[in-house]
Amino acid sequence: QVQLVESGGGLVQAGGSLRLSCATSGSIFGIDVMGWYRQAPGKQRELVAEVTSGRSIIYADFVKGRFTISRDSAKNTLYLQMNSLKPEDTGVYYCTALRERIFRYWGQGTQVTVSS
Repeated sequence: QVQLVESGGGLVQAGGSLRLSCATSGSIFGIDVMGWYRQAPGKQRELVAEVTSGRSIIYADFVKGRFTISRDSAKNTLYLQMNSLKPEDTGVYYCTALRERIFRYWGQGTQVTVSS
């Protein structure tokens, strides 16, 4: 099992910044991919960004140039730096990990609200 605990969400005005953190614990050996997804009210969960164990990174088009994903292996923590936030970035942000390319784990989510 892998445990993921997100933090750093909150309320921010449009144009502001937040940094999300995801602390990982448990059977973290063998994690291939870690990432962030988000879910807005009434919408499906969607990929925001992910990073592989080989440090390859993928961003959704709607966050390119504004968000940065990073991983601190020494601290077993995943980050998402979010700049130039927009009201449409509002939603619950989830940390996820894929281990051995089979087992998918999710955190409980952290709410991000961007006011206009």
